[in-house]
Amino acid sequence: MKGYMKAVAVLAVLGIAVYAGTGFLYAQSVEEKVKTAIKALEDKTTSLGSPRLDNGSLLFGEDEMNGNYDIVDEIADNFGCTATIFAKTGNDFKRISTNVIKDGNRAVGTVLDPNGAAIKKIRAGEAYYGEADILGEKYETGYEPIKDASGEVIGIWYVGYKK
Repeated sequence: MKGYMKAVAVLAVLGIAVYAGTGFLYAQSVEEKVKTAIKALEDKTTSLGSPRLDNGSLLFGEDEMNGNYDIVDEIADNFGCTATIFAKTGNDFKRISTNVIKDGNRAVGTVLDPNGAAIKKIRAGEAYYGEADILGEKYETGYEPIKDASGEVIGIWYVGYKK
């Protein structure tokens, strides 16, 4: 009987370890999905040309991103995520192209949370990867700064997966 109990205990411990490992692998795969999708968003926009701000409009080459949803929708279709391009407006970053929905419409014109973890990294010129609240919903996200030729942060690439 002791051998039987020992075997049951070993199997229970292994079961818990496998379950915990699965959660860890899922977390890794979500992070990898975020990084893959944001890289695709970056590649798609920068293939149009260098980024620049022009009178409040964010352009890549000669292509204006304000109100242009083709790229963010393509990323969403290919990767099953939300995608946004933000442009710097004063001290804020405003959604100019997005498939994030608020009140039944694209959340264009809304700003990145000025008190969130992502904005602190972006203002320092660094990327942010992790959980974020997007208009009241929890997402696993990635935010990468868009920099102009002088290295100034002029926008943000974002992708996220709802938790």
